[in-house]
Amino acid sequence: MKSKFLGLLVAAALSAMTMQASQAQEILLGNLLAGAGPFATLARTNEIAAQMAIEEINAAGGINGKKLRLISFDTAGKPEQAVVGVRKLAEDDRVMAIVGPFSSGECRVAFAAGERTGIVMMSMASSAPKLAEPFTYGLRNTSDEGYMFRHVMKTLQDKKYPAATGAVAYATDDVISKTMGEIVLPNIMKAAGTEMKAAVTFQSQAFDLSAQVSQLKATPTDLIGIGAGPESAIRLAQELRRQGHTGRLVAGSTIADSELASRMGVSGNGTVIPTTFFGGVSDKAKKFEEEFVKRAKAAGIDRTAASQFDAAAYDIVMFYAHAMREAKVTGEPAKLAAERTAIRDVLRAMPPYPALEGPISFGRNGDALKPVYIIEMKDGKWSLIATYPAGS
Repeated sequence: MKSKFLGLLVAAALSAMTMQASQAQEILLGNLLAGAGPFATLARTNEIAAQMAIEEINAAGGINGKKLRLISFDTAGKPEQAVVGVRKLAEDDRVMAIVGPFSSGECRVAFAAGERTGIVMMSMASSAPKLAEPFTYGLRNTSDEGYMFRHVMKTLQDKKYPAATGAVAYATDDVISKTMGEIVLPNIMKAAGTEMKAAVTFQSQAFDLSAQVSQLKATPTDLIGIGAGPESAIRLAQELRRQGHTGRLVAGSTIADSELASRMGVSGNGTVIPTTFFGGVSDKAKKFEEEFVKRAKAAGIDRTAASQFDAAAYDIVMFYAHAMREAKVTGEPAKLAAERTAIRDVLRAMPPYPALEGPISFGRNGDALKPVYIIEMKDGKWSLIATYPAGS
């Protein structure tokens, strides 16, 4: 019995030594994956895009001779689970930096946890105004929703689309949806000269939106601003057309799902939104999108295009690789804290990086300075109608 116990101890020790030896040849990145919640359909493919970047970097020699490896933690879209994920990835797995989390609700608490730990985190989707500003280790490869929606309104004016009157419809059980509906959409529409006539609210999981649409139809408007995730936007658009409301839908990037146009069909005709990625803007973007669609289908996910969040996740890994090379990161355990901080410092001072989405750097508020593309929906497809360079 004693001999068997000693044998188990030796086996455990050898296993630990083997794991440490393996990790010594790797640099780990964490990934906070929102596998559930109102934005789950947007988040599930981010891991595929991040892994594509990992493989590309490793094929080119890795980081100072060491391979990158991604370790994921599913937050289920819950802020409290995002904090658990930060601790697990940073303290137990000892990752060098973290990709994510996805939503503004998660980032609001996870960024604070990352700041205390001293580990860089970068969201591919969170866009609630000024959320990253209080932190030094918290960054977002996204642009402020207000900044992006102002470009939507400018495009409508330039194209002389009707925009004299407007209304908003938004979910109240999600941080960014509520922020969009109560602050961003109505204030920017007003500033653009649109008279706000009505506002209706709902829950993200609500299936029947007929009552809300009846209220909107009672006061018809040129524009209807949507503060919600893509699933709610689809239900709202279909009910609006069913009841005969012909107003144009406008929104921020919260509904910028690459499959939204095909799923809305003719109900979404005329919808105008901003995005930070459009597959047709460059050969690099086209190549990424083709490979991404192939990998998504191989994983059982039917995608016809990559979303801006997929492209952002890919670019986050590329930013980290660039920062690690610049900081001459070794991945040695004794240097972990110092190298995490060095990555932050490189990213904060990074000149425009030739990313998949276009030239990207970071502002003092921690948000990305990146191009904005304005797209319009027609008969199940998106078309590019305006492009604005970074910082415009």
